[in-house]
Amino acid sequence: MKVVTVKNAQEGGKIAFTLLKEKMAQGIQTLGLATGSTPETFYQEIRQSDLDFSEMTSINLDEYVGLDQSSDQSYAYFMKQHLFDAKPFKMSYLPDGKATDLEAAAKDYDRIIAENPIDFQILGIGRNGHIGFNEPGTSFDKTTHVVDLAPSTIEANSRFFDSSDDVPKQAMSMGIASIMASKTIVLLAFGSEKADAIKGMVEGSVTEELPASVLQNHADVIVIVDEAAASKLA
Repeated sequence: MKVVTVKNAQEGGKIAFTLLKEKMAQGIQTLGLATGSTPETFYQEIRQSDLDFSEMTSINLDEYVGLDQSSDQSYAYFMKQHLFDAKPFKMSYLPDGKATDLEAAAKDYDRIIAENPIDFQILGIGRNGHIGFNEPGTSFDKTTHVVDLAPSTIEANSRFFDSSDDVPKQAMSMGIASIMASKTIVLLAFGSEKADAIKGMVEGSVTEELPASVLQNHADVIVIVDEAAASKLA
């Protein structure tokens, strides 16, 4: 695990973009993508670039259960707004949070991931150490599954909704085993509220109580953090 400390999210986005550009020059085919405010500067760098994704595939980490893709709170909408409208991919996959059979939809997503092994996975990290929507206590062996969101996650995401009551209580998420199968993982974290999770992830023991700690067991992880998020590292 390599830790890169930057001054701010803008610089972090630039470094993540540089890593992506290098990997694309080597011929990678499939990107694993994340949503939320953390990767926005990374997507900004991509939109302003001349990179072409028309022969590549993207696979997103997660989607809320119950939201239509046209909802402006859905992750499908977020991805169109922040990336896909400017840089379309050959194929872009997101979990189907509106599926009538969520378990079958999760299995279908596992098949998509198996058919399109992820070369370069972007991650954020929750204040409680979650990656994707894999909350504390999630088995490291999990593949795509339906998640009951922790109260802290609902509260953190309520800034995107009119109130915390409007935040969906479930999501479909790529599992930890699915994430760990990615060839390269780039995790971004900005702000002092992420400092405890970053310290546990980098310096703590590997435990399902802090899902991101499993990344210590991955062969190629780059952690890009600003000074605030890195402030509790030794």
